[in-house]
Amino acid sequence: MALRLNSADADFDSAFETYVKCDRNGDADVSGVVREVVAKVRMEGMEAVKAYTAKFDQFALTDENLRVASDEIDQAEAACDTEDLKALDFAAERIRDYHEKQLPIDVRYTDDAGVTLGWRWTCVDAAGLYAPGGRAAYPSSVLMNAIPAKVAGVSRLAMVTPSPKGDMNPLVLAAAKRARVSEIYRIGGAQAIAALAYGAGPIKPVDVIVGPGNAFVAEAKRQVFGAVGIDSVAGPSEILVVADGKNDPQWIAADLLSQAEHDPSSQSVLITDDAAFADKAAAAVEEQLEASPRREIAQAAWNDNSAIIVVGSLNDAPELVNAIAPEHLELAVDDPEVMLKKIRHAGAIFLGRYAPEAVGDYVAGPDHVLPTARAARYASGLSVLDFMKRTSIIGCDEAALNKIGRQAARLADAEGLPAHAKSVRVRLKP
Repeated sequence: MALRLNSADADFDSAFETYVKCDRNGDADVSGVVREVVAKVRMEGMEAVKAYTAKFDQFALTDENLRVASDEIDQAEAACDTEDLKALDFAAERIRDYHEKQLPIDVRYTDDAGVTLGWRWTCVDAAGLYAPGGRAAYPSSVLMNAIPAKVAGVSRLAMVTPSPKGDMNPLVLAAAKRARVSEIYRIGGAQAIAALAYGAGPIKPVDVIVGPGNAFVAEAKRQVFGAVGIDSVAGPSEILVVADGKNDPQWIAADLLSQAEHDPSSQSVLITDDAAFADKAAAAVEEQLEASPRREIAQAAWNDNSAIIVVGSLNDAPELVNAIAPEHLELAVDDPEVMLKKIRHAGAIFLGRYAPEAVGDYVAGPDHVLPTARAARYASGLSVLDFMKRTSIIGCDEAALNKIGRQAARLADAEGLPAHAKSVRVRLKP
């Protein structure tokens, strides 16, 4: 059963703080194993990738079957349900439309000193996408990671996805085709991340790596950061629902379990001002768990990591939300806009009783790759900007440099950097 907290209890503050700081990533330290894998792939290239793929995926990787051929992708698409493909198309169109609105603009202007200033945005040359193939395959994640890259203008997008015993999910390949992924390789795990970062055989290095994965994938992304950019080091999924007693407890229970079913380390939190509703929602969760085909996973997440918090007033909820800084936040209240103004930290916010988190996972449009483990305090969800970089523009003519150069030279002198100062002064009029 989920933890129960009540803001009226004398020890609530300490109990809540302990809950917020709880580590859900588990005790296993995989950094040493990952460091070895990354180093070996960096040194031995494709031979190491082949060895690790045989070891972990029981798949004999060869030069011939490494890359998924275009005719295989077409065959996979043909094997998909027609209605599933229509749903992919529907989602892809909405995701693309939303991200096109995120494209930044270049700026150029001349200030009062006559200095030309501004910035311009350019995309990276190549991006790598990790598509999981473990507990579940996620074609939606392929769309969410690949489409923003393409909208940003990235020309080369290389996708890696594990294929245990050679099997691949047809809908994942269909999603990759719709997102215009350039290359697809049958590799996964830390070795795939290393191959994307440093290159291995025909896999050329990329500039940015995005996409979710298990603890080994997350740690590999952490270790190659610097050689390449990464989206984030994602942790277990989270949802926080703020709900009053006017909600249907079955609806809220389904929302809470929508994240609990991802992984035993997932977290679901309900904040409500109605103790009776809290009881009903808890009962509905247990009832739905009984019928869930992913009961073992969801039950562990619910029992070990989740909480129901009863507050005296929903006016107290935003402070708790900001402390938790959830990946997903549902505001299932009469006027979510009022509460929204008080929320500072959340990856994605869903407004009202008819905006379940699951629509954001698939078809709403915003990216579902979001900050976890309280990273929403300082980070944002994936966007086109993760595949772009901003370059400053500075231009001076003789008059402009004479207006600002002496102060630059003086600051260089103060910092003990005479060559800096001279490079300005030699251009100044006496």
